Amino acid sequence: MSLPSFLSMYQQLIAAPSISAIEDSLCMSNKGVITLLANWCESLGFTCEITELENGKGRYNLLAKRGEGDGGLMLAGHTDTVPFDDSRWNYDPFKLSEHDNKLYGLGSIDMKGFFAFVLQAISELDATKQTEPLLILATADEETTMAGAQQICRHPDLKPARCIIGEPTDMTPVFTHKGHMSTAIRVIGRSGHSSDPERGLNAIEVMHKMITKLLIIKEELKNKYSVDHFEIPYPTLNLGHIHGGDNANRICGCCEMHIDMRPLPGLSVQELQAILLTAAEEINAQYPNAVSVIDMHEPIPAFSGSTDTALVKLAEKVSGQPAVAVNYCTEAPFIQQLGCETIVMGPGSINQAHQPDEFLAMEKIKPSQAIISNMIKTSCFSE
Repeated sequence: MSLPSFLSMYQQLIAAPSISAIEDSLCMSNKGVITLLANWCESLGFTCEITELENGKGRYNLLAKRGEGDGGLMLAGHTDTVPFDDSRWNYDPFKLSEHDNKLYGLGSIDMKGFFAFVLQAISELDATKQTEPLLILATADEETTMAGAQQICRHPDLKPARCIIGEPTDMTPVFTHKGHMSTAIRVIGRSGHSSDPERGLNAIEVMHKMITKLLIIKEELKNKYSVDHFEIPYPTLNLGHIHGGDNANRICGCCEMHIDMRPLPGLSVQELQAILLTAAEEINAQYPNAVSVIDMHEPIPAFSGSTDTALVKLAEKVSGQPAVAVNYCTEAPFIQQLGCETIVMGPGSINQAHQPDEFLAMEKIKPSQAIISNMIKTSCFSE
């Protein structure tokens, strides 16, 4: 089997749905994407290892390797996409559409398209001059639980020296980023008729007390922690969703709120969890067992990197751009646990991620391809 053209790979990747979502009804298997990538990798002489995630549900990781021993360069990305709102798309999300010098499609930059760049670059390099192991990692469920990355970081025989995660950064090297926590605050009260408030416990009123504490925590985090590398230099806390009660004349028996927190490097998710639990305990002292704090997914720690590593310096030289810190998060903190120097750098703009009519600007293809090829060649090939 020969490798398809760059655009053909792109088209086939976009045409293979692989949505990952919290709601099971929206979830899809990523097996189609994994099969495509495995076949293409094998055509380039890679040995492929496909592993189903421990929770099953038809989601798989792919680890492809060419070359012997430890070390070398790993090029990593996720195969899943976010769900989409069909009414807001002007193009078929599962068909690569060219218009106004843009390539539209779900996953075009976040981030199935990255694999087409990688495979095209490798196909144009002389395999006989490869001197270091070359690895391609394709994970599942990055958009939800990051279960694929969390599973791969426990791989007993995976020891790359360096890793590039191809999230859309417009080929700017990212050396550090914040973490992510999604937490549900649930208040269980006692329902009753609104004409006699003392016979119940209004969950909305108790939630009001919890919100007051959360807003104090929000300001304390802002004033206590700061890392200048970030555009938003402090940890953030967002009150994102709330629902409680069912009727105006009934005492609210249940109220739930979902919050988002973004820890900085050096601020552990365990510390933030403890802060939330302490706030809940103070309210539970007045209303026993009324407030629960529940992780909506496994918290993602911040990615703590340095601008002094050889990989960052190489990426800065090749891309012509200084390494930066970003507020969004990736699989980097889990991949980093393999012991490899790690950066995030890939084609496309993060501004297009999770947006209707997601696209790759076509004028970015050649310069992005040149940078990716140069990174691979410098890391793993002789002149």
